[in-house]
Amino acid sequence: MNPFDQATIDPRSRRAHTAPAAPQLRLTLLAHVDLSRVGHHARLEPTPTQAVARLHPEFSDGAPLLDPFVSRSPVVLGQDSAGGVIVDVRGTRTAVVLDGQPVSGTATVAVDRLDEGVVVELGTQVVALLHLHRTGDDRGRASFGLIGPSDGLARVRREIALVADLDVPVLIRGESGVGKELVARAVHRSSTRRDARWVSVNMAAVPANLAASTLFGHARGAFSGAVADHRGHFVEAHGGTLFLDEVGDTPPEVQVTLLRALETGEVQPVGARRPTTVDVRLISATDADLEGRDDFRGPLLHRLAGFQLFVPPLRARRADIGMLFVHFAEAEAEAIGVAEHLRRVEVRRPWLPAGLMGALARYGWPGNVRQLRNVTRQLMILHRDRPSLDQWATHLPRLLGAASEARAVTTSPVAPPAAPAPTPTPTPRKRYRHVDDISDDELVGALRAHAFALKATAAALGVSRTALYGRVERCPLVRPATALTAAEIEAAASTHPDLKARAAALEVSPQALKRRMTALGLR
Repeated sequence: MNPFDQATIDPRSRRAHTAPAAPQLRLTLLAHVDLSRVGHHARLEPTPTQAVARLHPEFSDGAPLLDPFVSRSPVVLGQDSAGGVIVDVRGTRTAVVLDGQPVSGTATVAVDRLDEGVVVELGTQVVALLHLHRTGDDRGRASFGLIGPSDGLARVRREIALVADLDVPVLIRGESGVGKELVARAVHRSSTRRDARWVSVNMAAVPANLAASTLFGHARGAFSGAVADHRGHFVEAHGGTLFLDEVGDTPPEVQVTLLRALETGEVQPVGARRPTTVDVRLISATDADLEGRDDFRGPLLHRLAGFQLFVPPLRARRADIGMLFVHFAEAEAEAIGVAEHLRRVEVRRPWLPAGLMGALARYGWPGNVRQLRNVTRQLMILHRDRPSLDQWATHLPRLLGAASEARAVTTSPVAPPAAPAPTPTPTPRKRYRHVDDISDDELVGALRAHAFALKATAAALGVSRTALYGRVERCPLVRPATALTAAEIEAAASTHPDLKARAAALEVSPQALKRRMTALGLR
């Protein structure tokens, strides 16, 4: 019996969600001669002979791999005693490359590498990601315009569905370029306010001296140059959604007024005698560590974060890279008039070479999805007079630039050694584990071992600091600093005059303790 007979899950379809009993080992297509297959996957299941699978499975689009330039003799995957995967190529004529390293004989993929995935190049035309999938069948869930089948993106979609129709403020967190505004728009479009106004403001682009007027409006004559009344963005968004991007750049003197607006539903235009009542759903976004900053008010942060959405970086979503690249390439091909290049299925000369996708999937993407889109656009323009992206090795090192030296994923070159252009020497990028794999006891133990310093704890656990914040908030064994009483803090201060030592004794972070002391009027 083919172990892939049940592998008929399509990440683009919309059927009911069923959570898995255990993580699944999957192959997700990142590149194929037929671009419509990119993003489909096969579930790999054990067989009685201990072989996990042979790389001729039926994928979630109902078709086997079926590439004329992949040998019909199988690549065999087996499991080792530690839960890793043994890749055996002794019985195949297909050239196999794992994360940039050619395989001859057998190779072992450690289990800890399967969370982020290993890039598998089969010949010159097919690229897949061998990875663990933890979030179950994502059929039946709306995509919200978020492209990709990764676990991280599936979690974001689920959380959008949970919070969208609630009128609580939402704080979206994640690195620059991950698509926080796209997530914010998805929340708005799925809310009860979908037909009302959407107003977007980038706080980093608003001069500090104009921030209050920009957000809350002003009355005529309120200051020099105020020749007419100005409504402000809160009033403009009345009945709808106001999105504050880069909310961490809100000037400290405006934060108090913003907090009052959220608490009372009233805004006070500059120079106006009476406040204005507004009905606004606030969504904000930041890539900053607001908890660790002295210039951002804790009460405002708590108010903004009625619900937090954490958007993972692209390096933690390698399964999404193929679909994103094809999506951006299709849009750019239409714009520059070469769409026919992508629609052509030519098995002897595929439009998307395996080497290019392998390099893209192994790269660390410090600029995240925004950087991938930019690189895709430039590759499309540079190849607009060619039927395929066959000159990628000439251009890619230059397009990735110095970042490829610091952020490359593996120890293999970004381009093949024979590339005409010099290839930078990459260094391994930092690998993150999935924050939900950390047990409550492990989390508390790591916090105590590092005196509740979140930066050091995150590094020790192998997770990002942003992800750690959310995990700490969900842990029932960690007491929030807001629960500390003045008596407790003063008692700790008598034996621990140093703030860091006092925070460790109270089992909270120094930043959180400082905010709590300020709120209680303690020094």
